[in-house]
Amino acid sequence: MAGFRNGWWLVRAKPRAVAVAVALALSPLLAGAQADPSSLYARIIEVREQSRFVPDQALTALIKLQSEAAGAPPATQAELLNQLSVANMRAGKNDAAMAAADRLIAYGKSLHDDSIAAKGLMAKSYVLFDRADVDASHQMAFDAEKLAATSTNLALRSQIEVTVGQAYAEMGNFPAALVKLQNGVDTARQVTDDPVMLFGALNALVNLYTQLKEYDKASAALDELLTETEKLHSPGRMAIAKNTEYGLAIDSGQPKRALRALLQSLDLERKLGAERMIGMTLVNLSDSYLKEHDYPRAAQYANESLRSTQLTNDKSVEATARVNLGQAYLGMGRIAEGKKQYEAGMARYEQENNKPDLQAALREYGEALERVGDLAGAVSAYHRERAISNELFEKRRQQSVLELQEKYEAEKKQRQIQLLSRENQVKGTEIDNRRLQQRVWWLLALVFALASMVVGLLYRKVRHANAQLEVKNLELKAQSTLDPLTSLYNRRHFQDFMRGMMPPDPTLPEKRTVHGDDIVGALFLLDVDHFKHINDRYGHAAGDAVLKMIAENLRVALRETDMIVRWGGEEFLAFLPAIPRHGVDEIARRILVGISSQAIRYQEHEISVNVSVGFAPFPLVPADVPLPWERAVNLVDMALYLAKAHGRNRAYGVRGFENFEQTSMEAIEQDLESAWRAGYVDLSVVLGGDPETPPPSPSEHSNVVPLKHAAHKAGH
Repeated sequence: MAGFRNGWWLVRAKPRAVAVAVALALSPLLAGAQADPSSLYARIIEVREQSRFVPDQALTALIKLQSEAAGAPPATQAELLNQLSVANMRAGKNDAAMAAADRLIAYGKSLHDDSIAAKGLMAKSYVLFDRADVDASHQMAFDAEKLAATSTNLALRSQIEVTVGQAYAEMGNFPAALVKLQNGVDTARQVTDDPVMLFGALNALVNLYTQLKEYDKASAALDELLTETEKLHSPGRMAIAKNTEYGLAIDSGQPKRALRALLQSLDLERKLGAERMIGMTLVNLSDSYLKEHDYPRAAQYANESLRSTQLTNDKSVEATARVNLGQAYLGMGRIAEGKKQYEAGMARYEQENNKPDLQAALREYGEALERVGDLAGAVSAYHRERAISNELFEKRRQQSVLELQEKYEAEKKQRQIQLLSRENQVKGTEIDNRRLQQRVWWLLALVFALASMVVGLLYRKVRHANAQLEVKNLELKAQSTLDPLTSLYNRRHFQDFMRGMMPPDPTLPEKRTVHGDDIVGALFLLDVDHFKHINDRYGHAAGDAVLKMIAENLRVALRETDMIVRWGGEEFLAFLPAIPRHGVDEIARRILVGISSQAIRYQEHEISVNVSVGFAPFPLVPADVPLPWERAVNLVDMALYLAKAHGRNRAYGVRGFENFEQTSMEAIEQDLESAWRAGYVDLSVVLGGDPETPPPSPSEHSNVVPLKHAAHKAGH
């Protein structure tokens, strides 16, 4: 269920997350440009505010002012070009907006004025973002920051710091984003002639804190934002602040406050005739009613938003409205229409290369299709979501490695500096000793004693420093292998462990128990059922409590020698190195029952949790050739998705392979369910249920179980 959160000056539209606002419409006053209210510059700044809400009218006014600007000072001509770029873009005329931005850059370069050139780069950055060229937009903002680094124009610097901070947030680099936005707020507090600067910086900071789930800090910043907004006496700015309040309220589990803020914002926007803002607020209203499962009202507001976007040509808002409309139609049983709208909306996310939001949309799409009985479509959506999840995880892992490497290199350089300093101290002491030896022979013994004391002190300091370094290295190693929330091993540690594990030798005799059962390893992959619903209904803190409870249950259900891993999000993986083959199904049942029998007490709510499980013995050996662990995990993952698509709260296990000479591993991996139906894969089904219910007998599951038959048994 997608929603927009209105931002500061220009909304950089990102569904399902706080929309990131770019510091655009309030271009800062250049030093020395403040003039009397009747001046051309003052009239341009007056139009600047109008541009935020009714860009067509602002564009008309700016075109009329062009004839007066020929002999105006550089600051005035620059501001006119900047506002022309802004108004054209907001009116949906991106080609004209880009041309004005390029003219502004060229004008700044001709005057050798870095502040004007930086302003032009910022204007171009916003147009590129509106065209969904996100990478180029970010680079323009970074280039503008370099040009304005030495500028004395505090308003311009605040604007650029906020925009760069938002670019970092869009790239997933939240620590850098937070530093930039906090600097932007601090700089804006020093701007005395344009109070809107502080409004914009605070608004962006509230959005980032909300995105980071730092709700207490977001609330404190929102209180200051609302206070500053009251001082502006601007209905448009209050509408923006109310949209920001909606974003914080909906994410922190306050749906009534969120809906109230949206309706207040919509009333203000309609009075202003701010069509672009109206379209985004209607999307957010649609999202609110989707969360309440009021599908007709959600469809009503989504359709209203689509009509609004036809007037503004806002493709990002249109995409989110289509996703919401698709979900509402699916909820109303209009399946073909719902799928068509959903796919049309997600196509825009793909064009924007917005992987995190596309992943969230696909997960919700799969759940919606599952609810209406389109299991094949649901499995397809889940597989697309899993591919994006793996891609994002790899990017985050590479980023973490780079950050650790940079930290290590910095500490290494610091140690080298300290060692050089100590060497210089020792050399200085030796020189002094020689001079003293030459001048005063009778003090030789005292000098040697002093030198020995100095060397001993330096030696002890070096040993102490090395000991501290060893402790820090051990701490870093622990942090790199453990998940901070659950204290389980993380995904990277498991991958490193499996890469270092010796592959099994098929020529060696199998290990067996005293009863003759062979000893095998086993892989179990768990996913929390309806975890997003828990977050939406009770808040992310409740979701964290659920993940901790599952981690604790897995520690109880499994042995100390078994490896338990936080695989990512709400997924867990367990690797058991040695168990009897006949006990694999029983362990799956123990996991299902152990988790479903627990309930989390959170605030005044009792939350019950189920999981779906995919599992298999390890190694899997088709045609006497053991599968690599990566392919084994992939098969377990496919079994997990069968469990989710066929009713949840159950486990599907890959026992082995039959008639393998008639198929191939690639065909099985392409469609596990079809391979199961065709008799090439032997699956077991373990149903969740009451802890006192005995496990099903092996005879209940044949090699090929029809899906309808399996679903019927699940209902019992």
